[in-house]
Amino acid sequence: MKWYIDGERPIWIQLKEQLTKQIVSGNYQCGDRLPSVRELASEAGVNPNTMQRALASLDQDGLTMTSRTAGRSVTDDEERIEQCRQEVAHRIVKQYVKDISELGYTKEEAIELIRKGNER
Repeated sequence: MKWYIDGERPIWIQLKEQLTKQIVSGNYQCGDRLPSVRELASEAGVNPNTMQRALASLDQDGLTMTSRTAGRSVTDDEERIEQCRQEVAHRIVKQYVKDISELGYTKEEAIELIRKGNER
């Protein structure tokens, strides 16, 4: 997995968002075991404590679950994953509408831009 970290926001939040996208997009399936904290931290180039904080937040959100003997895995709750997928999509759309309106486009024009972009 390619990680993207910027200096604008806390690193653990960026890690959590990227892991969330990996889960809701199906790159990690229901019940899949996740790599260890140390493996993920090494891959992302971050401190293991920072990665642990991101993963603990995913546990709290119900996207992952931790077992002392089996490690951490993606939840089996497909409804929770779909709910989270929709939440992520809504945040993306909301940001798009905000950004495009700052350029002076109406919502209708923004939708048309999306349609034209999909035709290319």
